[in-house]
Amino acid sequence: MSLFEQLELFSEVSAAPVIPSKPRAPIKLATDVAVIPTVRPLSLAAGTRWREVRASTQTIGFVLQRSRRKSIGLTINDDGLLITAPSWVGLSQIDDVVIEKSRWILDKLSVSQARQAQMAMAHTRWQDGGDIPYLGNRIILRLGQAQAPTQFLGSAFAPVDGDTLRLALPITAEHGRVRDIVHAWLQHQAQAWFDLRLQHFLSISQLQIKRWRLSSAATRWGSCNSDGNIMLNWRLIHFERDIIDYVVVHEIAHLREMNHSKNFWREVGRILPGFERARNILRQQDPACLPLL
Repeated sequence: MSLFEQLELFSEVSAAPVIPSKPRAPIKLATDVAVIPTVRPLSLAAGTRWREVRASTQTIGFVLQRSRRKSIGLTINDDGLLITAPSWVGLSQIDDVVIEKSRWILDKLSVSQARQAQMAMAHTRWQDGGDIPYLGNRIILRLGQAQAPTQFLGSAFAPVDGDTLRLALPITAEHGRVRDIVHAWLQHQAQAWFDLRLQHFLSISQLQIKRWRLSSAATRWGSCNSDGNIMLNWRLIHFERDIIDYVVVHEIAHLREMNHSKNFWREVGRILPGFERARNILRQQDPACLPLL
């Protein structure tokens, strides 16, 4: 599945002749900034061309496609940045747009590339000896126990690096079968652990929920509606327990404050003092970029 982000510009402009823009001043490149690769695709579709523009932090390469549209479109796909522009818009104007939107472009490229890299890594993990994140630690997959049920050799909710998950699959099992068995086990663990933490924090907060369930949302770690229904993303089971506690409390706090006001954050802090570290860690994560997809 590709990550698709698009930004529309000049949507209301008319197809009038474009006045050449003034020459841009030389751009000084920032130092000590991580460079996001923008690599020319191995092949270009008919009617497209490769172009590079120097922005404030790095050079940004993109595929340019002309069209009859009335706006400039910036799209992030698996090949990188695609810009679709009307034939009457000059190259310098397109370059100006890339420079102006460079932060948005680089942020989205970073997310897209991380997702692709993690998906590639995930494929190699679904085999004997592969490892997966579970409650903040790396556990090892072991196949070859064809007659035995799935068995975790470690403390169920306090794993350490190197603990083993034995799967009831032959050593030659296809990656898809391995993935499905592991996903089922992880979701079972998530159901049990999240329920324990929900009951714990509901007791502290003296609040009640109507019901809760796991979700597979691509963009949210959790949600709570005004009816008192809570959803928690099962992929949180990859993270350490403090991170899970923060998301659980975050959603419980919404039972009192259906917003993110100062009162809401005060309620989160009342139930879970010192939550800020977990919040800051989770803000750097994106559900779409997790390795287990």
